[in-house]
Order: sequence, then C-alpha cells, then structure tokens
Amino acid sequence: MPVTPSACSLTSHELGSSATQSVNPNAPADALALQARSFSLVESPRAWGGPAGHGLLRLKPEDFFVEEIPGFEPDGEGEHLLLFVEKRELNTVDVANALRRLSGVRQVDVSYAGLKDRFSVSRQWFSIYLPGKSDPSFGEIEGDRLRVLKAVRHSRKLRRGALRGNRFRLVVREFSGDPDRVDEIFAAIARDGFPNYFGEQRFGRNNRNLVAAAELFAGGRRMRRAEKGFPLSAARSMLFNRVLASRIDGGHWNQPLEGEVFQLAGARGLFRETVLDDELLRRCADLEISPTGPLWGRDARVQPLGAARDAEYLALAEYMPWCEALEKEGLEGDRRALRATAAELRWAFRNDQIEMEFVLGRGSYATVLVREALADRPGVAVVADGD
Repeated sequence: MPVTPSACSLTSHELGSSATQSVNPNAPADALALQARSFSLVESPRAWGGPAGHGLLRLKPEDFFVEEIPGFEPDGEGEHLLLFVEKRELNTVDVANALRRLSGVRQVDVSYAGLKDRFSVSRQWFSIYLPGKSDPSFGEIEGDRLRVLKAVRHSRKLRRGALRGNRFRLVVREFSGDPDRVDEIFAAIARDGFPNYFGEQRFGRNNRNLVAAAELFAGGRRMRRAEKGFPLSAARSMLFNRVLASRIDGGHWNQPLEGEVFQLAGARGLFRETVLDDELLRRCADLEISPTGPLWGRDARVQPLGAARDAEYLALAEYMPWCEALEKEGLEGDRRALRATAAELRWAFRNDQIEMEFVLGRGSYATVLVREALADRPGVAVVADGD
C-alpha cells in the first residue's frame, strides 16, 4: 500500500488546515511556556476507572527493583566489554561516567540500553569499547551502591533500546482504598493491557525538559546538539500523551479506528489497515497488535488515514507550534503503541502494602501501570529521574 512521506500523521501545515485552526509558526515564548508548565500526566484520563486508592511508591530504593531483559546473547569475545551492573540510588549517566573515568575512554565509548531511575535498585547492561585493551579492575568504584555482577566480551556496541523488556518488583506502602476494586483493575490490565503513556520522569522534575524545549523552540535558548536530546524527546512525548488521552476520552484507545496504523506486539513492525475486518479485530483483542500514536517528526514510515488521522487532528490542534518545531529540528517521525501489556503480573496485599511483580516491554513505564489503580497519597509526589 503506497505511503506518502510526511510527519507522523501529515505535515503540521496540513494538520492545522484540517483542524480549521490558524497556526502562528512564531508562537510567543509565553504561550509555549504555559503549555509546557501546565502539561500533567496526573490530570490525564485513566482507562480502567481508577484510582481505587492511594499509596506511596519508592519510600525506599528497594521498593522499586528493575532488571533489564536483554535482547541479545553476549558473544564471549570482541572489542566491547559488556557489564551487568546493579546500582542503588545512582542514575544511569552517573554510572556511565564512572565507567568512562575508570577505563580511560571517551564518553562515546560507554553505552547503555536504557535509562533507569535513580531512586531504585536497578540491574542493567553497559558496554565499554576497549580495542586492544585488557579488562579494567572495577574494585575502586564498587561498593554499597554499585556492583558489577557480570563482565563478558562482545563484538558490538550496546545500542539504546537493545532490550526485550524489563522485570519489575515493586512495593506500594501505606495503601488506603478499596482492595477489591484494585484487584479488578489489575485483572483488567493483565487481560487487556493499560495506556502506554510516557511517565512523568520523561518530562523532568517540574516539567523542566518540556520547559527547556519551549525555550528552544521560541528562540530564547541555544543548545548544543548533545543537549537537545531530553527536551526534544519530552516534547514529542507530550504530543503522544495528548493523543492517547484523547483516545481514552473517546473510548477507543485500545480499539482500532478506520485507517489505523498498528504495531505488532513485541516488535517495531508497523502496518496500516483501512478495512477493519473480523480477523483484524480478533488480533487486536488478543493483544497481537495495537493501535499507535505519533512520535512526531519528519518522514514517518507510515501514517494513519481517515478516522484515525482525524482523531490525531483533534488532539493536537492547539499544539501546532510544537509539531512544526520538531519537524524543523529534523527528528524522524515514528509511531508508538497506544497500549502496553504486562506479562506475569502478580500482586498481593500485605497489611497496608501491595507487593507487585510484572514484565513490561521496552519503553513502557511501571509507574504508569501502578497509576491506573492508585494515586500518590494526598500531599505527596513521587518523582523519578530516568525512564
């Protein structure tokens, strides 16, 4: 089926016209800043009728345990040293910098598959490019907060996203609410999935990454290329969340629309269908495929049509300056599933605690899953530092 190159749905110019909204490409800095500061996942709709109670996540680092599930097997030889590391109350970039200094290599020679929250116990993979060099001794950086669990050689650099997923063990403390209703929501998630929002950590504390993007787009802040990653990522994550929230409000976040772009479960493959036959509906109900939303940018691989396209028009009509700015920055457009699934989801109530275990695909957020059933205890906000 032919696909016309465009932004993730159409170009922002086409989108603005279809939405019958005048667009000022030079939006005032204060308008962008207002949208950046006011955006909130807390106010976004839930899919399963929650919250059914309140609780505290991450009172202790051990309350949030995550372990990467790699999407590869180490070769056992090569110029790259793969490290499986356990870190406690450290963010991923801090560990990468410590490995760089210890090994005496450039920043670009140390890589990781994904960012992990600082206030957690996390097990994740790193790689160090060490051509013609022996493995360093890690004793001087190991301690209570950092341990190297495994070191093995590999022929290729570890790339971002080179994961099958992440395994989580969580403890929610000081729970108050309706346990039966929590059971119902978690059962629905185990059966049918949950909204694949980007978590609050993507946007930074007090939306600092979004605010930085707004300042960049308005011309009030200059950044080197390496500094743009987090702000640009936050900007298009906000647009995706807007589309997903709109589809939840419309009752079709996990139901296909005519002209939908689908993603295969556990893969990056995308395809579009204009006719929703019984087989397609079955595959969607069985979690084999999911509807997608835009990761805004230029020259997307495939774009929605018809009703699916119109749903994105409505959700993003007020955000045209953000779409245009992302296109000008040259980001390549892509799609992300609107629905996430949780494998091996188990939970148990222990006095005033909820203990949980589950596996998520790469890029999905444990905090977003918990949010479907629970809210932070009133007056307390728990913010993470990575994704």
